Amino acid sequence: MAVLEKRAFNFEIRAAENDNGEKIITGRPIVYNSRTNMGMFDEIIDAGALDGADLTDVRFLVNHDTRMIPLARSRRNNGNSTMKITPDVQGLNMDFVKLDTENNSDARALYSAVQRGDISGMSFMFYIDGDTWENLESEHPTRHITKIGSVVEVSAVTFPAYESTEIYARSEAAALDNAKTVLDKARAEQRAASLDNDENTLALLKEKTKIISRG
Repeated sequence: MAVLEKRAFNFEIRAAENDNGEKIITGRPIVYNSRTNMGMFDEIIDAGALDGADLTDVRFLVNHDTRMIPLARSRRNNGNSTMKITPDVQGLNMDFVKLDTENNSDARALYSAVQRGDISGMSFMFYIDGDTWENLESEHPTRHITKIGSVVEVSAVTFPAYESTEIYARSEAAALDNAKTVLDKARAEQRAASLDNDENTLALLKEKTKIISRG
């Protein structure tokens, strides 16, 4: 069963006015090939992980607060979308978020906070469809996210979960528990695959022994 996960980076987010005088925010919520310490393992989102990902309906929030009204929304990046997001060679680029600073006080506050540099991080919620592991039996293996199934939401965040190589979360215990679950599952799958391989090898050896005996 796929699990909705969060990742965040202390990556540049900018506030500016476009040629039409609209207040917009730009940034990058997903970064490829950036090694992140998840506590029990490192994690890297591989280049191309967004190829084929479902980006048909993505909301823009602040601090993943789903109780608040979205400040923008991308619907297939069509003409009615107030947010445009584009996968590129570096990850996922947020081309623009149009903020209604005139009618929405939350949008006005966010624009000011980004402009002042008080908010400098971005985050996203997504489903993982594919991953691989390096050095799984070591004390600190590396997980590669090879395929992102869908992105459902991006946020401007006050405290990015990833700052350099240190993990930060509102509930650090919960974040580490989730990391442990992911790691334990991967190791269990590796052991099961190894056991199956050993059993297949043994069965082949027994069969060869029978053939030799008959000969």
